[in-house]
Amino acid sequence: MTQSNAVSVIVPAYDEARRIERMLAEAVSYFRAAGRSAEILVVDDGSQDETSAVVRGVARSAPEVRLIRLAQNHGKGYAVRTGMVNASGVRVLFADADGATPMAEIERLDQALDAGADVAIGSRAIDHAGVQVKRKWYRHVMGRTFHGMVSLLSVRGVRDTQCGFKLFRGPVAHDLFSRMRMTGFSFDVEVLLMAQRRGYRIAEVPVNWVHQPGSKVRIVLDSLLMSRDLLAIRANSVRGEYDRPRITPYTEHADEHPLASSVSSIAG
Repeated sequence: MTQSNAVSVIVPAYDEARRIERMLAEAVSYFRAAGRSAEILVVDDGSQDETSAVVRGVARSAPEVRLIRLAQNHGKGYAVRTGMVNASGVRVLFADADGATPMAEIERLDQALDAGADVAIGSRAIDHAGVQVKRKWYRHVMGRTFHGMVSLLSVRGVRDTQCGFKLFRGPVAHDLFSRMRMTGFSFDVEVLLMAQRRGYRIAEVPVNWVHQPGSKVRIVLDSLLMSRDLLAIRANSVRGEYDRPRITPYTEHADEHPLASSVSSIAG
């Protein structure tokens, strides 16, 4: 990709055979209509269903779509990190496979980067004219409770760390994700904490978001795991663990991706 506005879209996927085709079709259609060069990297995190087959099917008519297939399930953070460190775009977007945020919302994040931000994060917590957020009440309660813990233990000044729609300048994405330690849902908090520590400018941008059936979030268990992870993130920060990259060659099976020989991950 050579365009100055070329973008890589990282889509982590675990058992998303029923939802991902629609999301990819929307993304491909959007970028083609916008005349924007894009690569859409789907990282199949050891799915047990037909996710990889569905992605291959889309890729037959959409060369923008590429697949990295991990042999085992490692976690959402691990999958996002794998895609991020192999992205080639001038800007790199992380987007959830459910398509809860329309791909056109990238324009709001682009404006924030054009204005000087290094990282632009979609937010469901900021009211704005023309923006609608539709989510279940229990997800809202869970999010507000988690936000309180995040503000206390790690990231401050950000109202919604968990929205699955974040845009980074390419070099910033590589820098941050090469330092990651968390492999689960708490990776967003870790990345934003590192961004603040390293002096990157973060813009929180209101985006449209609609709850999609089929969420992989386990309300009770994942809340406990993420609470534990917040303590680990704080400890890592205090010890200076995020002051250096931690990249090693990736050796698991990569499929239908031109960068398969150079796919990298982080040692556990």
